[in-house]
Amino acid sequence: MITRTTERTRHCRFLQPFAGTPVSPPPFWLMRQAGRYLPEYREVRAKAGSFLGLCYNPALAAEVTLQPIRRYGFDASILFSDILVVPDALGQKVDFIEGEGPRLEPITDELGLAKLDPIKAQRKYAIVYETVKRIRQDLPADVGLIGFCGAPWTVATYMVAGHGTPDQAAARLWAYRDPDGFGRLIDLLTESSVEYLAGQVAAGCDALQIFDSWAGNLPSVQFDRWVIQPTREIVRQLRKRGVDVPVIGFPRGGSNRSRRFVEQTRVDGIGCDTAMSVGTMKALASTHVVQGNLDPLLLVIGGRAMEDRVRVILDMMRGKRFIFNLGHGIVPQTPPENVAKLVDLIRSEGG
Repeated sequence: MITRTTERTRHCRFLQPFAGTPVSPPPFWLMRQAGRYLPEYREVRAKAGSFLGLCYNPALAAEVTLQPIRRYGFDASILFSDILVVPDALGQKVDFIEGEGPRLEPITDELGLAKLDPIKAQRKYAIVYETVKRIRQDLPADVGLIGFCGAPWTVATYMVAGHGTPDQAAARLWAYRDPDGFGRLIDLLTESSVEYLAGQVAAGCDALQIFDSWAGNLPSVQFDRWVIQPTREIVRQLRKRGVDVPVIGFPRGGSNRSRRFVEQTRVDGIGCDTAMSVGTMKALASTHVVQGNLDPLLLVIGGRAMEDRVRVILDMMRGKRFIFNLGHGIVPQTPPENVAKLVDLIRSEGG
């Protein structure tokens, strides 16, 4: 655990748990808090012309990052972007098809790897850094700003298959068939992620989150090789560069390996998915900041079901280094009024 007692930390509730101070009520933000469930987001998205167009427009990306802060007063904002900015910046063809999701030109061998250029990637990373600077300029002083990237394993699954898949079979098959070749893709993504994250911090981010959304399908040995090792290397290289901000890992689906993950990667905090028990979260909070883990569908339903679960989480995590969040991102059909109710509940009953 890295203890931070900077002036910035003292004035930002989101950062205080990382300095060893439980906060009551807990700090809170929500994954995908800037998104399609908000009418103001949909208006800006229409102006951008395309999803990647929005990600690469600093003025518009900053605006949608700030929208949920204005509406709900979250304790942290998260940079509006996408995990596939990294392969796009490296030179892989990436498109987002409305109603279908991302489509990439698959990379399945050394010839595909040879087309990727980490030096040219800096041009698109610089656009994202400009977004961070704009957000930092307009963000309230007591609100944290989180930068992020996709973890190498999760990003690789999209790069190899050319789209999202339920079982990540294409990447798993390459990793089994040719671990050295697949390892070179992971190494490239690790190095690129370090560069990208360090630039986000230099531009003004207070913390970083590494999203490993597809970690859960890997068996134990593969989990260690493709999830734990790259994340550990990202953290190590960031610290070597002097990047001393909290790093949160989010190995979705890896609940039964969460203790090993936090200890071996040396992240400062862990995002907990919906499947993780609150008891496991409480145990992890003895050594690390814990973030999570309300089911996003409860936020869709609202009412008694949501309220009861929120109270259970708040009661179990009271007095711990805990940040309230979801177990995954807000879904588009979420009523904005349910988010407002959640905010009220945390503020009124989280103390």
